[in-house]
Amino acid sequence: MGSRISVGIVGPGSFGGQFVAHFKNHPLVGRVALCDANSRLLSARAREFQIAETYGSLEELLASDIEAVAIFTQHWLHASHAVMSLKAGKHVYSAVPACRTLEECDALVSMVRKTGLVYMLGETTVFRPDAAFCRRKAQEGAFGEIVYCEGEYIHDISHGLVRVMQERYGQDWRYYTGEPPMWYPTHSVSGPVYITGSRMTEVSARGWLDTDPDGYFRQDTETGNLFSNEIALFRMSGGAVCRIAEMRRVGHPTHEGFRIFGTKGSYLWDASGRRWCAKDGWTEVVPDQWYEPLPEELKVPSGHGGSHVYMVHEFVMSVAGMRVPRTDVVQAVGYCAPGIVAHQSAQRDGELLKIPDWE
Repeated sequence: MGSRISVGIVGPGSFGGQFVAHFKNHPLVGRVALCDANSRLLSARAREFQIAETYGSLEELLASDIEAVAIFTQHWLHASHAVMSLKAGKHVYSAVPACRTLEECDALVSMVRKTGLVYMLGETTVFRPDAAFCRRKAQEGAFGEIVYCEGEYIHDISHGLVRVMQERYGQDWRYYTGEPPMWYPTHSVSGPVYITGSRMTEVSARGWLDTDPDGYFRQDTETGNLFSNEIALFRMSGGAVCRIAEMRRVGHPTHEGFRIFGTKGSYLWDASGRRWCAKDGWTEVVPDQWYEPLPEELKVPSGHGGSHVYMVHEFVMSVAGMRVPRTDVVQAVGYCAPGIVAHQSAQRDGELLKIPDWE
């Protein structure tokens, strides 16, 4: 195994805080630092995880000799913080989404290629057992030719999103509501893209104009977006068609899932369970085919279907020099750009639009 590395965790709040122990306990991590502009939170997390090295700003952290940073800041800052960190010579792990604009996609890919440093997107769907199971099935030929895929991220705003906005923005929170659902597409897009090994090339999308009197989606917000649900139909480079649904106003429990249909077999994952299907019937399955074995220190329960520990391990092993991350920068923008362009299509009443290619 490689030498031990140092990692600075930026934004160890409610989500980022879930990763601190995993990084600290990894046998190839010899040093962990915490970074946050909220001094009270920073002190509390430092005490909780017994970490002495702390920084009050990203700039201070980047001026240190820390080798890698894990970015868990507000999602609209991910791209700029990643570019800043790469420019400072740090390897980067970023929470999703990687980018919210095509210009940010360009800048991120350019900086990764210029520096030659490791960049990894922490997309949970790719590191769930379902994706590992289906990727293996695809490589074995069990699907046959993949002809159609579906993916969705269903998260009604009543399931915690209002509270999150209030905590982030305080009394001005209503100005920042109504983000286009397709600007947060990685949970739904990544499964079909990763499993098929292809990319999304063009899209036609439609949006549902929100009618709820709570005014969460309004014209006088930062984005002026009125679509609370967006549905997109994509062409994929391998010939398959893929339907993606990003829904924020819907009577449904929160769910991330996908379905893959092939000429020989299919995999169905929705709120009712998981099934492997063939022409002679179907069986209930509980995917347990993960990736390579974890270190003993990381064999613990973790969030998003157990994906958190696998993402930490993937990043640490990549920085230690043993592999390019599964969710590298090309994959990262390949999960984000389809949603960005899909929203543009929805704004144009379903116009068919091409999706840029960074491969």
